Formats: sequence, structure tokens, C-alpha cells
Amino acid sequence: MAEVRIEDVRKAYGALEVIHGVDVDIADGQFVVLVGPSGCGKSTLLRMVAGLESVTSGTVSIDGQVVNELAPKDRDIAMVFQNYALYPQMTVAQNMGFALGIAGVDKRRIHDEVQKAAKILGLEPLLQRKPAQLSGGQRQRVAMGRAIVRNPKVFLFDEPLSNLDAKLRGQMRTEIKALHHRLGSTIIYVTHDQIEAMTMADLIVVMDAGRVEQIGTPLELYDNPRNRFVAGFLGAPSMSFLEGTLRRAERPVLDLDDGTVVTLPRAPEGHDGARVVFGVRPEALGVGEGGTPATIVVTEPTGADTHVVVTIGGREVTAVLKERLTLDPGTTIPLRLDAGAGHFFDPETGRNLDARAG
Repeated sequence: MAEVRIEDVRKAYGALEVIHGVDVDIADGQFVVLVGPSGCGKSTLLRMVAGLESVTSGTVSIDGQVVNELAPKDRDIAMVFQNYALYPQMTVAQNMGFALGIAGVDKRRIHDEVQKAAKILGLEPLLQRKPAQLSGGQRQRVAMGRAIVRNPKVFLFDEPLSNLDAKLRGQMRTEIKALHHRLGSTIIYVTHDQIEAMTMADLIVVMDAGRVEQIGTPLELYDNPRNRFVAGFLGAPSMSFLEGTLRRAERPVLDLDDGTVVTLPRAPEGHDGARVVFGVRPEALGVGEGGTPATIVVTEPTGADTHVVVTIGGREVTAVLKERLTLDPGTTIPLRLDAGAGHFFDPETGRNLDARAG
């Protein structure tokens, strides 16, 4: 286990810079998730930590040692890939112990380490099988076991669950989180799935276009997003946005361009008469007297609640309602906002206008 420091790291391919001065401090034993849309640079950053990509400038340190010039095998890290990367001709036990064998570890110790990892991951009955005889979830556990037997300072996961179905992804999220608690290991985990990020991370690093947009705990980022990108990326269903002119009357309202007036529960100080983007989480909306008229587009009952897509002022807004409603498209309902709900963003910069966002 070890701390990892990424300081002003940049990556360029010729004249094209794809990582722009990233700084991240990862504490010993912390589970950190790099999250962002496809092409944001998160996997490239992970591969630079692993030594699979060179660092154009800046430094990567593991346990206090700068590793920019070290080969991957000398960094004391273990990586779990999206495609498992198992040797098809080898058994589960042979796959798990292969790296130790290459390193010259004696067979008795390899056997003991494989058995220990297999017990942790529930792989003991499968040790003599080959990868083709395993399910996707079992193959991913073998890939994790291969990493565990090396007892590395840092575990790196590169979108390890993206090839699994939804139910299995949920199970594997639980297994990986439980593994982290058991081993107390430092983990850097890359995903584009914000549900994985929110449910697994101690600390989330949100990236976009090769830059870090915000770093914080899951609830810090969810409750106080620094900008519109972070607000819209985290959350499922995602935050809805309405742009208009903020006006303070007896109560603050948002005047939309089509003349619709949305009554707001609050407003940031000092922006009366300004153009703003108002963002609201689906769970902060409900049906109630005095709410803003909204036209049903579609309803999606999930059992526990009802997801409703409506239009307000020509813009689609998603609400998650506790009521079990069956509403026909075109029906108008009054949508109210919970007290204190919503965020206000600058329409040009995307910056959160609330002081609480930092």
C-alpha cells in the first residue's frame, strides 16, 4: 500500500496535448475513482501511473518515489483490465500465479498465495478450470486474483466491469468494495459509469477533455458541483437544466424565453435580472398545488417510484416521483420544487453561482 501523487502531469502526442496539467493526491489505502465521458483522458492518466504510457511532463510518485522512468514491472503496481487478459491455455491457478513465477518466486509460496487469493474471491472450486469454462464474472475475479497474489502497493482498475451485464456489474461492485475493505489497499479505478463512481469511491476525480473538473467525496460532488458539467454528469437520472432570467419578486422566479414563469424555492445573491441556468435533480421535484405547469412526455414506472419526463417551457425535465402514477402523454401536472432545491450556473462559463459550491 502507498500514497500516489500526480503533479502537473501532461501528455502530448506530437503537437496534440490530451492531458492538461492534472494534479491528484491519493492517500494510502484510499479508493479513488477517475470518472468522465469516453475520451476524457482518464484511461490515459491511469496508464501513465502504470507506466504503460510515458509522461510528457510533470511527475508521478508512488510511495514517495518518482516513477516516471521506471518500467511497469518495477512500480509495484497490479492492473486489472477491461478484457480480463487471461491466458486461455492456462488454468485459473496458473493464470493467478503466472506473474509470481516470472518473478522467480518458489512454487510453494506461489501455491500458498494463489490459495489465499482464491479463498478471498470464492475461486477455490474453479482453480483447475480454464478461462473458456468460466462466466464473465468469474473471469473478472480471476483477473483480480492475479493482481492480489502480487501484493502490490497500488491496484489499478481500467473499466473492469464494462463487459458484464447490469446485475453482474452490481454484484462485482460489491465484491470489489468488500475486497478494498479487507485488504486496505490503495486503488485507482477508471470508469465512465457514474453509478460505479458514486457507490464505490472514497474520492472521485471528475475529468473532461483531459482536465480535472472537480475532486471530492461522492456526496460533496453530488450536493455541491463546481460547474454545470459535474452537475450534469453525476446523478441518475441526470440533472435537468432550464435557462432564463432570474427575477426577485415576492419569491424568486425564473422567466423562461417562451414566457413560462418557474417559481423558485431560493436564488443566489447578487444575480437579480441576470441570465442563469437553473439545474434541478429529479428527486427534488414533486407533484403539488401551486407548482409549475408541466406537460407529460412519457412515464416510466419502476416499481419503487415513477420516472416522469415532462416539458417546461419547451425543455425536457425529468422527475422521480414516489407516487405510482399512470399519466397519458400530453397531460399537464403541477411540478413543485423542494425547499432549497436546485443550483444556478453561469450560462457562459458553466460555473456554479452558489457560494456553497466553492
